[in-house]
Amino acid sequence: MKSEIADGALWPEGAGRIAWAQRFMPVLGALGGELDLDGWRIGLVLVLEPKTAALALALREAGAEVIVHCPGRETADDVAAALVREGVTVLARAGSTRVEDDDQARRLLDAGPDVLVDDGARVVRLAHAEERLGSLRGAAEETTSGLRPLRVMAAQGELKIPVMAVNDARAKVLFDNVHGTGQSCVMAALDLSGLELDGLTCVVAGYGHVGQGVARYAAALGAEVLISEVDPFAALRAHHDGLRVLPLLDACPEADLLFSATGVAGTITAGHLAALKPGAWVAVAGGVEGEVERPPGGRPLRPGVTAFPGGWYLLADGHCVNCAAAEGNPIEIMDLSLSVQALAVNHLLGTRLPPAVHLLPAELDERVARLKLDALGVGLDRVTDAQRAFLGRGL
Repeated sequence: MKSEIADGALWPEGAGRIAWAQRFMPVLGALGGELDLDGWRIGLVLVLEPKTAALALALREAGAEVIVHCPGRETADDVAAALVREGVTVLARAGSTRVEDDDQARRLLDAGPDVLVDDGARVVRLAHAEERLGSLRGAAEETTSGLRPLRVMAAQGELKIPVMAVNDARAKVLFDNVHGTGQSCVMAALDLSGLELDGLTCVVAGYGHVGQGVARYAAALGAEVLISEVDPFAALRAHHDGLRVLPLLDACPEADLLFSATGVAGTITAGHLAALKPGAWVAVAGGVEGEVERPPGGRPLRPGVTAFPGGWYLLADGHCVNCAAAEGNPIEIMDLSLSVQALAVNHLLGTRLPPAVHLLPAELDERVARLKLDALGVGLDRVTDAQRAFLGRGL
């Protein structure tokens, strides 16, 4: 298959950035020798930047043919060029339209991948909707927002392949969602807006793992953090974490920076936006289209910033701000998530699973955590014989 990228001459810069990322990904490096992917074709549908390129190269080095696809808003052209230089097929270029993105996704599916590594379940759902499953044996899904529709499909008997819930692996969700997304979304929003959070008010809609991370990093930088929630237990947790909890409409007039962290379309409505004070900034840390109900009348102010009547500003056009306007999560965090992806792919190809959403086997999840601790030089205690006997008695 012929690659579709912006400019192959950009490869030297991309190669340097990939090599830099690989220096800080010891778990993925250690797992390379454990993967057995010879002869398999893998479609990689993740944000295309140096860290995910490292995963593509690790899968290829394990014997797989790898085809990478990514929407234009999340593609780094120099990284795409570097992958093509290394023999990886890439269907992605920055600035492509939604129609072009979908056409490239169809090309990927028509190439007959054995496994898809998806982000937001966009291509898995496309394969089902257009009956392009072909030889697809399964998929691994990266995000909370992607697993939600796949679980609905499974419950309705519409899911025709097994899907590994990579997002739900402890080595992923406890670190990527909280520390990785929390840090990177806050930092990306500050880079775009020029804000200093100290003394300002940050409102976070949603207090799941991502919302907890956004709240933690905003508070660490000096912001007063307000939380809105629809789930009573999440709201109670925020309260016990020492945060104010208000209905979103009541919190909006206080917001200097407003995050949607739900992964649910329509979280921030026109009514919420109308309640913002002039000068407020709005960003998305979730992962679906339409999380902010963008009103008409927006005026591009500078790259990544759109001004709206009423005096508020939208960051990254309402897309997930860390991926659409920055380089995503920190390298050390993504080393965990992408290692989980590699093990999920290996597991899918080595095991025949029924169509359903499956958790990663606990021993594989733990393997990632132990390799990371080894790389950090962190030691663990061992369960003693006496403790094991006590636990075995169930007392």
